[in-house]
Amino acid sequence: MTDFNRSVLPDAVRSNGATPNPWWANAVVYQIYPRSFQDTNGDGIGDLKGITSRLDYLADLGVDVLWLSPVYRSPQDDNGYDISDYQDIDPLFGTLDDMDELLAEAHRRGLKIVMDLVVNHTSDEHAWFQASRDKDDPHADWYWWRPARPGHEPGTPGAEPNRWGSYFGGSAWQYDPKRGEYYLHQFSRKQPDLNWENPEVRKAVYRMMNWWMDRGIDGFRMDVITLISKHLDSHGRLPGEVDSELSEGEIGEEGYTDASPFCSDGPRLDEFLAEMRREVFEGREGYMNVGEAPGITPERNEFITDPAHKELDMLFLFDHVGVDQEGSKWNTVPFEVRNLRARLADQQEAVRNAGWASLFFCNHDQPRVVSRWGDDSDRESRELSAKAFGMLLHMHRGTPYIYEGEELGMTNAHFTKLDQYRDLEAINAYRQRVEEARCQSPESMMAALALIGRDNSRTPMQWDASRYAGFTAADAATEPWIGVNPNHVEINAAEEFDDPDSVYGFYKKLIAMRHGNATVATGEWNLVAADSEQVYSFTRTGGDDTILVMVNLTGRTARVPAEVARLLGNGVSESQVLLSTYDAVHGVKSIARGELARWEGVVIQL
Repeated sequence: MTDFNRSVLPDAVRSNGATPNPWWANAVVYQIYPRSFQDTNGDGIGDLKGITSRLDYLADLGVDVLWLSPVYRSPQDDNGYDISDYQDIDPLFGTLDDMDELLAEAHRRGLKIVMDLVVNHTSDEHAWFQASRDKDDPHADWYWWRPARPGHEPGTPGAEPNRWGSYFGGSAWQYDPKRGEYYLHQFSRKQPDLNWENPEVRKAVYRMMNWWMDRGIDGFRMDVITLISKHLDSHGRLPGEVDSELSEGEIGEEGYTDASPFCSDGPRLDEFLAEMRREVFEGREGYMNVGEAPGITPERNEFITDPAHKELDMLFLFDHVGVDQEGSKWNTVPFEVRNLRARLADQQEAVRNAGWASLFFCNHDQPRVVSRWGDDSDRESRELSAKAFGMLLHMHRGTPYIYEGEELGMTNAHFTKLDQYRDLEAINAYRQRVEEARCQSPESMMAALALIGRDNSRTPMQWDASRYAGFTAADAATEPWIGVNPNHVEINAAEEFDDPDSVYGFYKKLIAMRHGNATVATGEWNLVAADSEQVYSFTRTGGDDTILVMVNLTGRTARVPAEVARLLGNGVSESQVLLSTYDAVHGVKSIARGELARWEGVVIQL
């Protein structure tokens, strides 16, 4: 266990209910999308040696944990989230020796490494799946195989076992002529779901996880882990199957029923997670695990992350990143402060007594927050709104996650043509919604992709102003796998690194506060002024220490809410301003006028 960047929280400070406090209670995690972080061999794709070469940058930023999106061997149908060999590194990223070097160099700098774990599904090229295509093989029941519906020709429309749709468009069932049956895939057809009901599947997964832990990694981020338990009827049939006791629900606008109510937070999820804890993590120290949790409510988050239940340390909830969507992901609505506040408040309140929160706005599946909810129309607006959302997130109670480039205020890609996108979800969604179901216009769909498409976060990391942003050599023979954002000339690490007033400099201050201030790390969270249309405010309290946070999340001047004004009494002094998106003098003057400037946020010692 390392405390390279952090002070150790005293046992008198309560975090998630565990004793002693877990090491990650005042840590900050940085997500790396290896494909887009740093290319060292000129093939246009980032690699493990590239990550190693940038460890000093990450150590300077002050983060504690690096979460790597998948680098395992993979056909790359879904950029590595389709794994064909869990115990090897894909040649695109390097070798196992490169991974060992990265681990050693990260640990030498006091940085931990958490790997992405994708075990709801594998690649259809994984040896387990290939073996399961034979009904007589021991792996035959390792995936969700089902026969065609009676009276239908296998492989033809309508012959699928039920009418579930895939999250990536089309049916969630794919016919395999070799086996003569369909297999379930909630995502790409090349990502068949593992059958966690089979204990041999679970044993194989745990063996693999232990292999990595023994190799020296510090934990896992678990992709869609809350989908591993499916709802079955008393005879083991899925909803909508012939003679199933469970209905699959109504057909939606794309022509399929929604699998999520039957695959999210299933009846055996707690059992499976507790078993994983026993088989992989019990007896180890210094690790952390976090689960991606579609379909999980804040109340369930409290249960799963309560250390008394011995399941997971943290979960990623998604209700707050859906506040600008209505119905379909691709039907976007305007951002409203009150909606974000309500969702985050629910998450904070749920873990008031036990459990823990993961704090994030951006990741490899989400767009850049500064473009989504902030204002990237000019430099000043971009920097101010990037700082405002950074302050809001990092002042909450929980563990903050920074996605690569978020600390620079990187923006959406602003693509205008479908052929600029590389993401399977985006391309399939356009085909499904615009060309097949015709439930969305081309113009509306392209606008939605530009706002919330996943490729917005996947453009290359912007290191400098050179031709390819320093991601790969300016004279490289191969262009980056996806287009570099043209604004890298103005927005890049070299430009911001030594500027204390930059977005990067601001994030360094946020991280330092998390490390050094126990009230910021673990203090009680209480909402203030729940009805404000522009200002999101709350207090953090630890013993006799109270900190007030208020952030104007709009591009226009806002009145300081009356409830906040009462807490401030006769005003504040510069010495009370712990952090500001402008500066302490500006914050004091704004409060004296009873208003906050556009995107103004202040952290005040009461």
